[in-house]
Amino acid sequence: MPTITLDLDLAKQVLAAQPFAQLVGTEITAFGDGAATLIIPIRPELRQQFGFVHGGVVSYAADNALTFAAGTVLGANVLTGGFTITYLRPAAGTRLRAEATVTGSTRRQAVVACEIYAESADAEPVLCAVAQGNARSVEREPGPDGS
Repeated sequence: MPTITLDLDLAKQVLAAQPFAQLVGTEITAFGDGAATLIIPIRPELRQQFGFVHGGVVSYAADNALTFAAGTVLGANVLTGGFTITYLRPAAGTRLRAEATVTGSTRRQAVVACEIYAESADAEPVLCAVAQGNARSVEREPGPDGS
């Protein structure tokens, strides 16, 4: 199966095809050269009972950002192999920014580091979580239902 090379426009199309990304409101703002950046607007529906962004949303941001970063070196057909996340402080503000960078790769696998920042217009970005994971190339095309 041929490897599909991604650019920012195609990466945006891949993200748009993910129903959960649409539900959360994810946008990809940078993609290429072993790195990717995702932005998620913080809405009330994404918060937990104390008013902070739910850890599952922060974790999703890391998962998807690291897989997109891996896609810059492995091609379009990649899936997360696994990742760990450390929450440093609660996320609050107007948006999350997940910046992921490939730290090493082989022909079929990439190891990626990710930092997740909470941002607001009136303050410096706050590093709220760090993650490390890997993504692997897969030899199949996604189906019409995403499977």
